[in-house]
Amino acid sequence: MYPDERSLVSRLADEPFALVGVNSDKEKEYRETIERENITWPSFWDGGDTEGPISTKWGVYAWPTIYILDHEGIIRGKRMRGEKLHEFVDELLFEFTGRQPPAHVPEEEEEDEGGEGGEGEGVR
Repeated sequence: MYPDERSLVSRLADEPFALVGVNSDKEKEYRETIERENITWPSFWDGGDTEGPISTKWGVYAWPTIYILDHEGIIRGKRMRGEKLHEFVDELLFEFTGRQPPAHVPEEEEEDEGGEGGEGEGVR
């Protein structure tokens, strides 16, 4: 899941796009993941369990989870990852800017790391 996120952050660096992560792991595991996975985008620690204040407020019930918000803060998509996520974000950027964002070149798909229903990592 992190390669897709790194790809989005890199590819859309000059676009009106932001990725924000929320992690419910124990604090030590969270900090190790940030370092190991080269997470350069904002990522918040949600207290070390699945009932932290952020995941509770956003109604997260499965990990990983992803929400796609538009420029007005309206949830426009949920539970996407991989190519579908890239395509959806590109469509929203086109809707907002009127121009196509830089093309996404798919990488080889990695083995699914779990989660429910094809969702992405954390709350975004």
